[in-house]
Parts: sequence; structure tokens; C-alpha cells
Amino acid sequence: MAAWDLTFLGTGSAYPSPHRGASCMVLRHDLGCWVFDCGEGSQIQLMRSSIRPGRVTKIFITHLHGDHVYGLPGLLCTLSASLSEDSAPLEVYGPLGLRQFVRVALNLARSQLCYPYVVHELCHNVNPADHDGLSNWNPDPSATGQPHPKELPGRNIQRNPAGFWEICREGPLYVRAATLKHRIASFGYVITEDTLPGKLQVDKLKSLGVPPGPLYAKLKRGESIQFPQGTMISPAEVVGPGRPGRKVVLLGDTCDNEDIAPLCEEADVIVHEATNENAHEQQCRENGHSTPAMAAAFCHRMKASQLILTHFSQRYRRPNEETGHNGEEVTVDRLVLDAQNTLSRLGDTASAINVSAADDFKVYQISAKK
Repeated sequence: MAAWDLTFLGTGSAYPSPHRGASCMVLRHDLGCWVFDCGEGSQIQLMRSSIRPGRVTKIFITHLHGDHVYGLPGLLCTLSASLSEDSAPLEVYGPLGLRQFVRVALNLARSQLCYPYVVHELCHNVNPADHDGLSNWNPDPSATGQPHPKELPGRNIQRNPAGFWEICREGPLYVRAATLKHRIASFGYVITEDTLPGKLQVDKLKSLGVPPGPLYAKLKRGESIQFPQGTMISPAEVVGPGRPGRKVVLLGDTCDNEDIAPLCEEADVIVHEATNENAHEQQCRENGHSTPAMAAAFCHRMKASQLILTHFSQRYRRPNEETGHNGEEVTVDRLVLDAQNTLSRLGDTASAINVSAADDFKVYQISAKK
């Protein structure tokens, strides 16, 4: 497959601001564009980006806090300008309760979609104690509501014996999920690519007298070729060993990643929230969030190649953009430095894990392993 890229449409926490949109990112690959989270205003951010709305085929929601899901009804309506009745159903995945949320929002607004959609829910045990501190609030996530005219029946995805949710497979891509510790049910998604074919050994082919062209392509596809004189050449003779496919880890809000850790080892990219700097760790943990040090320690343990920090408190500005409280500069550079310092203390060299801070409309290339 060609290079993938990851585009951030919103990198702020709690609410959109003039500086940062609410959480939303798009993984673009040969099979289409997959949206992860959809905070308020995500459809506007999408229209301002290089992403073609008509290529959106799947939407994944990590959890049902507003800064990750309030933009979903608006995005679904906006996509009507790019999709049609003949389009393949748009697939939406997320926690228990997402189907009801979409139904109520679209039905109350009498929203008319031009394409079919389906919502698949990740079923999980609802803990009555998880109420974001609102002791008298106990929503019923099993309530269904009336299906929208364009809604198709969705799956209720159960946790497998290993403790993960097997979300979907499309072509060579496999998506799994696991729970994260937060104030409400939160998930992380792991996108894994199948093993890639090895490289064609061109020098060896030339020595065997195989001319470049269609025969090379057949060998690359795993087919044997035969010369007119009867000589057979199999792919095993001229194709190198397979290469590991890409692995991308996209985490929702979390203060503990233990459940998803077995899926994340040796990831090419881990996108991890870093709501506040290290000095605010106690407050972060109390609110179910992470600091750069927590994100860095997890990536170090997973032996990841790249850490992208996101979901910043709105107090953190872009570099050289503004000053913070009392004239003190408070930028995301501080968060990157916090993560890098943590990695140094853990024994990583400066280049072992590449650390960066996401920004709205920033695009990261994710190339196949060589």
C-alpha cells in the first residue's frame, strides 16, 4: 500500500476555541479516509482541510464526552453533499449509547441524509458509579429510540476472551479496540496492517535473464513464472522476506492504558493525549487525563517509534502565538519538552522515540517499513 497519512483536525480538549478545534483526526490510506472522534465543529475543519469528504468511509468514536462526539450529527449531515443513495453505507463505531445519540440528534432535527449509515456499538459493562461526579445522573445507554430512515441495522460488538473488541477488517487492515481508564467508558483503537510482501531482488532476476515488466509484477503478486524452455521461477527464489505492516495506535482520553497495552507493542505511531504539563499530574489523574510524562512512559514501554501528543488544555498555545497567564509563555513546546525529558530519564536517546505536538491541520506521513 502507498504511504498513509494522519491529519489532525482538532487538537484541543474540553471545547473548540479560536486556537484549536475539538478532538478529531483522519487516517487516510488506499481504502479511504477514517475519522477518529468528532468534536464540535469538526465538519468545518474537514472542509478547510485537504481531506475529500466523499472518501470518508468509517468514523470511530473513542468515548461519548461532548468534545469527542458533539460534532458527529453535523458531520453526518455535511457528508450528504458528497455521498449518495448509491454509496456504500457509512460505518460508525463507538461505545454503547452512540446509536441512541445519533438517532435522537438526527430525528429531532428531521435531518434528511442522502446516504445509508450504520452504527456499531462496542458493548461493555456499564458501571453505575461512573457519572462524572453527578451522583443523581444515571443515563440508560440501552435505550434505542426510533431508527432514522437511512439507518441500517448495526452490530453489537462483544469483548473477546482476550479482553479486546475485534472491530473490523477491510482489505489488509485490521482494527481492534480496548478500554482505557477515564471518567466514562473510553476506548483506544489499534489499526494493524497485514505483513507486507518482501522486496523483489532485481539483481538476481537480471542474472536469471528475467526482463523487467509483467513478469516482475507476477512474481511480486506471488505467482510463479515459466520461461519458454520450461524453466520455472517461484517467488520464494527472488522475493525477500516479508516486512511487518504498519501499526497505528489512536487513544481516547485516559489516565491508564494497561488494558490496551498488549495491542500496542512496537507501534509505528502512538497518538496520546497530554491535557496538561507534568506539574499538573495529580489534577490530570483525578480528571481521567494524562501528562506528557505519562504518555512518554507508555510509549517507552511499548517500544514505539513515534509519539504524537494531542488533546491539549486550551491554556497551551502554539509556539510564539501568545503568552499565557500573567505574561508567562505557556505553549505546547513545554509539553514536548516534558515528554522528551521523561524519555531521557528512562534511558532513551533523543532520537529513540520521535516526540511532537499535534496542531490543527498538521499532517503526519506514515510510511511502510523498508
